Amino acid sequence: MHRSSDSDPGRSLSRRALAFAALATVLLAACSTPPERMAKAAAPRENPDILWHFVHDQCTPAASQGRYPPAPCVEVTSAQHPDRGYAVFKDRTGAHQYLVLPLARIPGIESPLLLRPDAPNYLADAWTARMYTEAALHRTVPREDIALVVNSAHGRSQNQLHIHVDCVKPTVRAALRQALPQLTTRWTTLPMRLPDAQGDRYIARWVGGAQLSINPFKSLAQFLRDPAQMQWHSLVVVGAQRADGQPGFVLLSTRANAEGSHGNSDDLHDRSCAVAFEPDRG
Repeated sequence: MHRSSDSDPGRSLSRRALAFAALATVLLAACSTPPERMAKAAAPRENPDILWHFVHDQCTPAASQGRYPPAPCVEVTSAQHPDRGYAVFKDRTGAHQYLVLPLARIPGIESPLLLRPDAPNYLADAWTARMYTEAALHRTVPREDIALVVNSAHGRSQNQLHIHVDCVKPTVRAALRQALPQLTTRWTTLPMRLPDAQGDRYIARWVGGAQLSINPFKSLAQFLRDPAQMQWHSLVVVGAQRADGQPGFVLLSTRANAEGSHGNSDDLHDRSCAVAFEPDRG
């Protein structure tokens, strides 16, 4: 497979990112939603505010005091302006998965704060933070190998918005490549069910550009028309590249329903990051 080109700024692995990735392996990790849905539903619920306490009570004060890194996070931006800043945290799930969390108190995808005219584009921030996943892999990867995942209010274990950053499954990447020619800037139902996605039906749209220029939360809310419906939906951003070389993104969303789906899209991630170790990657 030909390796995609990517003109995004900051693609080179920085020493800072590599150092953070090494440190993150020994940090106390966060609580994320396990993919086994029935097991998750049956398991005792963890403290749903653990992530919030890490960010608010430890990471933000550490950054404000000039501590570097602001443990247990690996990065905090704009600590003096928590309404716009965010933290990057090494998740306990997988060797390469990181979480991006607002410094502001935002429970999740259903929060009206995400839809304000001046709301930060946290998913764009998470796309930038993929450098930590690359640092953990000790290599850069094409944009179409990375996925950002936000689970629904009914498919998560933590009540602080957290965006999972990790590699996409090879089967999902292949399916999206096949669907890409039919995708436009309008949300539409994918013609096929994504493999390894527990049979969930997804809607999707295309966003052009090397950087995430639109706010995906607002895009999904506008499509749903009723913002109250956001609580039922997951939101996924996967890097993409059209056949003509145009970079962009595929936005995906699935919905919790009475048939057993919790609106959880963790199963699109591959914790082993097999796509990064394909034979032609070197």
